[in-house]
Amino acid sequence: MKITKYGHSCIYVEAVDSTALFDPGVFYKLPIDDISKLDHLFITHEHPDHYDAEVVVVLAQKFPDATITAPQGVVGDLSPRGVVASTTPPEGTALFASPHEYIEPFGAKTPEQIGVHFHNVFSHPGDSHSFTETMPVLFLPISGPWGTVVRATELALELQPKVVIPIHDWFLSEEAKAWTYARLTEVFAEHRIQFAGLAPGESISLTDLDLL
Repeated sequence: MKITKYGHSCIYVEAVDSTALFDPGVFYKLPIDDISKLDHLFITHEHPDHYDAEVVVVLAQKFPDATITAPQGVVGDLSPRGVVASTTPPEGTALFASPHEYIEPFGAKTPEQIGVHFHNVFSHPGDSHSFTETMPVLFLPISGPWGTVVRATELALELQPKVVIPIHDWFLSEEAKAWTYARLTEVFAEHRIQFAGLAPGESISLTDLDLL
């Protein structure tokens, strides 16, 4: 199994028998030509840093057999664009309660959101620090207008995944990211959690993470 982070909250997973892409948004231009196979596409919510409609349309055209799972707002937005999506996840996937954190004073509507467990190995919670479950590999949102690094750290220590891969980190400068990820590597190691602070476009395998 291989994990590639494509910036911010966009993650590409190549599992043994299927592939999945999570949250291609506008903060990072997804190199679509690099995606040679796509079985499942998941959009956790409608905010543009997680959902670039133009990219989803291109992906749907390139991979017409791929399933697309999203909240109703995204499903409704894609329909007039000729893209079929569903609120029901495909086999091998489960949705979990992962409410988007309150953000309306910041000038954006707090949207409906889904959390996704993929292959009983990976968990993507979208923009939430209020979920209560995880699979062994957690894509952990680190920072944003609605959340803090401290709360992200507390949550991971509470849930005890085997591996943490940080997402939602566009808001950090490169200097802040380097310092924060070095510290998180130390903190999580003390609790036997592996931390993999992937850079945009960087990949890692579960073998590299000693998960198998």
